[in-house]
Amino acid sequence: MSFQKGIMIPSTVFILLISLLAIIFPQLTGELLGHIKDFIFINLNWVYIWAVIFFILFLFFLMFSKYGKIRLGSNDSKPEHSFFSWVSMLFAAGMGIGLMYFCVAEPMQHYSAEVFAGQPSAERAKNAQLFTFFHWGIHAWAIYAIVGLTLSYFAYRYRLPLSLRSCFYPILKNKINGKWGDAIDIFALCSTFFGITTSLGFGVVQVNSGLETLNILPSTNFGYQILIVAILVGCSILSATSGVNKGIKILSSINVIGVLILLLFVLLMGPTVYLISSFTEGLGYYISDFVNLTFNTHVFEQEKLPWFYNWTILYWAWWISWSPYVGIFIAKISKGRTIREFVAAVLILPTLFNFVWMSVFGNSAIWFDFNVAEGGLSALASNPDALLFEFLKYLPLAPIISLMAILIIIIFFVTSADSGILVMNSIATRNAKTSPKWQMVLLGSALAILALLLLNVGGLQALQTMTLITALPFSIIVLLFIVSLMKALVIDNNYYAEELSASTIPWSGEFWKERLSKIVSFKDDSSVNKFIDTTVKEAFAELKKEFLEKGIGAQVKTFENPKRMQIEIKHDTVNNFIYGVKKRKYTVSEFLLDEENLPDLEGDKKIYPESYFGDTRQGYNVEYFTKNELISDVLKHYERYLKIVSKKKNELFISSNSNKYV
Repeated sequence: MSFQKGIMIPSTVFILLISLLAIIFPQLTGELLGHIKDFIFINLNWVYIWAVIFFILFLFFLMFSKYGKIRLGSNDSKPEHSFFSWVSMLFAAGMGIGLMYFCVAEPMQHYSAEVFAGQPSAERAKNAQLFTFFHWGIHAWAIYAIVGLTLSYFAYRYRLPLSLRSCFYPILKNKINGKWGDAIDIFALCSTFFGITTSLGFGVVQVNSGLETLNILPSTNFGYQILIVAILVGCSILSATSGVNKGIKILSSINVIGVLILLLFVLLMGPTVYLISSFTEGLGYYISDFVNLTFNTHVFEQEKLPWFYNWTILYWAWWISWSPYVGIFIAKISKGRTIREFVAAVLILPTLFNFVWMSVFGNSAIWFDFNVAEGGLSALASNPDALLFEFLKYLPLAPIISLMAILIIIIFFVTSADSGILVMNSIATRNAKTSPKWQMVLLGSALAILALLLLNVGGLQALQTMTLITALPFSIIVLLFIVSLMKALVIDNNYYAEELSASTIPWSGEFWKERLSKIVSFKDDSSVNKFIDTTVKEAFAELKKEFLEKGIGAQVKTFENPKRMQIEIKHDTVNNFIYGVKKRKYTVSEFLLDEENLPDLEGDKKIYPESYFGDTRQGYNVEYFTKNELISDVLKHYERYLKIVSKKKNELFISSNSNKYV
């Protein structure tokens, strides 16, 4: 057994406690959790709003910044999956079954919502499309992208375990391997388990409803639901145990092809011109209203607040609560991508496809409802389980297309469940390279049993509410991911941008033994003082003598506390030329202190001599310079100085005599 006791035991206790309450006291538990959720949605909805805003802004910053070229892995790593397979798996894990469940239901529910009842039919249809785009677009995928990107980066760039605890490495360092790390993974495991269980339960109901519509099953009673769960979870376990490169990858690719066929059929057999035109207008409407949609809290529209809480805030909470599971799965399949490629693909491609999908199905349903069904579809808006199949009856070959839709739902169901089992096993084992297959069988069986028990007693709603509640603390955790990721990216960029020290430019092999001796010894305060009092002093003295012989008034100044020395040439109308050397300290890495193959260091500070200039440019380490090399370096800067002050365009800048060191 490769389960980690510190993660698995607390997670199991918490999952069983909440599940038993939902099974034994479904109504009481549902009401209690509902009150907590309502309090959060009403009083703390701004947390979700601002969190999602920061996610989007940060991702766009990364995509267009210098950090976008950093690869999720070593610099020479390549993607493990083809682009098509990668995107297919993104859909399957991220939103697959939801697209089937809500593609007709959500637009129709917005279209028939009481809060928009006073609007003309065309305006209601336009708003139904806009808000569906809003809830299934960039905002949703930004949540998944932040978690998936952070996990991918630390797993493949820093070679840490593919676990949420790794995302805190720059903040917690090695503490991620202790109780803090366990607590983070416990939260992720429970959130994933609850999310998949509720999705499993609601998915089974929709599959059962579709099979009843086609007269394949006579009813939607609990016995048939047990049969459906047994078959689907069995397929999920089989797919999960075969690994990402086999079961999940193959099923995801098959499903994407099936989805495209179904999409084209509805587009061509439905009101084609209306659908293309409405998609075009809806996309423009979404882009032009993007900022307003993002920041709108409806605080000045009190009548819309209940709708806002039950749709937008619920969606943000739902996506956040699912992000540990989806993020880990996305990370598993994204090794080798650059940050820019990852962000662009995860944000834009699924969003565009969602828009096309929701437009074709949602707008078709609204068009049929207004022109053919005479309100028959909008009357079923509160019954999303049957709404999709009722809509398909208005298209040619309805039985065949409905059967195809059921098969797509089933495959989405299986790919969501199998990737969920894979992720939970990864969390519970701290990403062990190998683990017995029976562990995934155990996790899949637990999901099935719990989903059926909750479905039978009506406790799924309570578990769903619990999942939404967990989104609040996790939104704060994801914001900390951004802090952690940014710290790591800055270090990463600086590491590869670090050039050879300026003091090494004039090196030849002539003094290699002396240079090696200096490199492998750490400077202390007295040794740097000695360098300034000997090498620097001698170099500056020779320079001063030579300058004076040329008729140039040069001065050498020494300062104490802190120790520094400079050579200065004064001018009446332009800034003085100053080249100096001072002491500089920096903190040495803890890893270096413990390294046996490096020279000993007393304390955690290293001291070295650094150059400085009168115009406050950044100096550099000069500890390896010989006397003649230091003289040469001063002359290079003096030549630069004369070139600058001789140019007329620099008059305003150089005439202020604002030297830092005087």
